Amino acid sequence: MAVSFQTKYPLRPITNIPRSYGPSSVRVTCLVTTTNPHPNHEKLVLEQRLVNHPLSKENDPTLQSTWTHRLWVAAGSLTVFASFAKSITGGFGSHLWLEPALASYAGYVLADLGSGVYHWAIDNYGDKSTPLVGAQLEASQGHHKWPWTITKRQFANNSHTIAQAITFTVLPLNLVINNPLFSSFVSTFSFCILLSQQFHAWAHGTTSKLPPLVVALQDMGLLVSRKDHPGHHQAPYNSNYCVVSGAWNKVLDESKFFEVLEMALFFQFGVRPRSWNEPNSDWAEETEISNKQA
Repeated sequence: MAVSFQTKYPLRPITNIPRSYGPSSVRVTCLVTTTNPHPNHEKLVLEQRLVNHPLSKENDPTLQSTWTHRLWVAAGSLTVFASFAKSITGGFGSHLWLEPALASYAGYVLADLGSGVYHWAIDNYGDKSTPLVGAQLEASQGHHKWPWTITKRQFANNSHTIAQAITFTVLPLNLVINNPLFSSFVSTFSFCILLSQQFHAWAHGTTSKLPPLVVALQDMGLLVSRKDHPGHHQAPYNSNYCVVSGAWNKVLDESKFFEVLEMALFFQFGVRPRSWNEPNSDWAEETEISNKQA
């Protein structure tokens, strides 16, 4: 039945929407309530509903760095630079040039592979109760649901966990081992791993918002590509795990390396990876609505 609205029930604009939510967080729902079957008694009710998406605001405290985060990043960075210094001084002292350079290149190449193996592991196995890495496992699930939030996280917030691991592992190696080739490999490997989450964040960025140098390095294939990595966030969520240069992704995906590894783990331990399950709400991406779309 067609409904006609009477002029004695005019629509009034909503003027009291809090600015802190912004246009993208407002949903307006129109409800028609009928108190009498006759059309001239129809009344239009306008309901204002504010939808505050988790992590939707730039000043969300979970996206900001704390002083603890910054201190861990500082400790990890100093550890990496100390390793670099040992490799340089060791190279000068032993008159080695080519070998440390090759060791550094190997560190860069294997850092990409290492990032992929670790990324695959935390995406597919364990949960928030897993010792030591439970928080990272939970964050991994959140990243699949809201991948765009990684571009809003401050650097130390995004990298402090990795910096903490580097401090505890690389610092003892710096104190014990005095081989320039080893230091060259470890320094480059740990440097790339320390920045891997930032490389990952850039892979979720847009060209217009990224520094030109970053865009150039992505286009050259030296950093993980913003064109290729989004495939990781599409069903069945079992590809493009590497987040340093992404060079290993094609090799690992085409050889089905991770699928073979998953089968081996399943037959040995009976554990199914999450990527074998049908995508559900925990994996489905929730996209951010821009102000223009709202």
